[in-house]
Amino acid sequence: MKTIRIAIAGLGNCASSLIQGITYYRDRDLDETAGLMHSEIGGYKPSDLEVVAAFDIDRRKVGQPVEIAMFEQPNCTTVFQKEIPPTGVIVQMGPILDGIAVHMAKYPDRQAFRASDATPVDVTAVLKERKVDVLVCYMPVGSEQAVRYYAEAALDSGCGFVNCVPVFIASDAIFAAKFAARGLPIVGDDIKSQFGATILHRMLVRLMGDRGVQVQRTYQLNTGGNTDFLNMLERTRLESKKISKTESVQSQLDVRLDDDNIHVGPSDYVPWQKDNKLCFLRVEWDGFGGVPMNLEARLSVEDSPNSAGVAVDAIRCCKVALERGIGGPLHAVSSYTMKHPPIQMRDSEARDQLNAFIAESSPRSTVAWQAA
Repeated sequence: MKTIRIAIAGLGNCASSLIQGITYYRDRDLDETAGLMHSEIGGYKPSDLEVVAAFDIDRRKVGQPVEIAMFEQPNCTTVFQKEIPPTGVIVQMGPILDGIAVHMAKYPDRQAFRASDATPVDVTAVLKERKVDVLVCYMPVGSEQAVRYYAEAALDSGCGFVNCVPVFIASDAIFAAKFAARGLPIVGDDIKSQFGATILHRMLVRLMGDRGVQVQRTYQLNTGGNTDFLNMLERTRLESKKISKTESVQSQLDVRLDDDNIHVGPSDYVPWQKDNKLCFLRVEWDGFGGVPMNLEARLSVEDSPNSAGVAVDAIRCCKVALERGIGGPLHAVSSYTMKHPPIQMRDSEARDQLNAFIAESSPRSTVAWQAA
């Protein structure tokens, strides 16, 4: 049986949901099971993902088997698959770098990261030893140094890279060229939820443009109680996240909004919400005759399973690209699965191009970045 050997950097809520999903879909009829955008990609099902390495910095996770560490605090996501078969993989210490925001020390252990005093491993050496196909990056928002470290490790070890966080790697010309030159695929940056605040916001403003009305102002305010929202209380770590979410919405507008007329981003940390994310969205527009109108929406989702529903596709597409010898950013895959891809598309167009890629009818250029 073919498998996709994955390594995970950051065993938080999103990683927990991903690993739960691998087991959850193993014994189910995928044609009758909700929750998957694609039941099979390149011959791979979600259950064909195999975790062969994992890195973290929290003392409650480092040194633990993956199937135990994924449920340790401060993880708080919904447990939809309690029983996880033994992986035989022990979580190893990664470099901390800028992975922990200073303000987390003020919060209880159950809510915040607590650094291990273990010695960091050589991530590149581990990736080579474990013959990793795809490294999945789940670093906290604002971890610019840490994400770049793992991206370089992927390059040096010869594996694909799926960047689920808003640090610009696939959409950075220098990194994109490095991955293309080494014939290694990369999917990024900043994963979209399967059906979340960003995709809803994008679709609404695009629909308004298609219906001939002009958006004047909009905001998206989000609250949550997981470590992602706690981490983002440190506003200096939010620059790339704000850019990613805002540009994702701006890209769907026919007329770009002035900065004063658009606000897209986190609002506050509410501990009791845990992994539940609330989105409060408002769009104001001028309709026929210039008459002002508006829409308000409230969306409630479980943040990490919502992410994992997309990650299983991004990972499988990355593996398929490896098998086809495609290097550099995977544009169709990134545009469909990520908020800040190298090339923004309408979601309907990205879906068509993604399906063409899966069906092996897309161009197989190894100089993927030049296509931009």
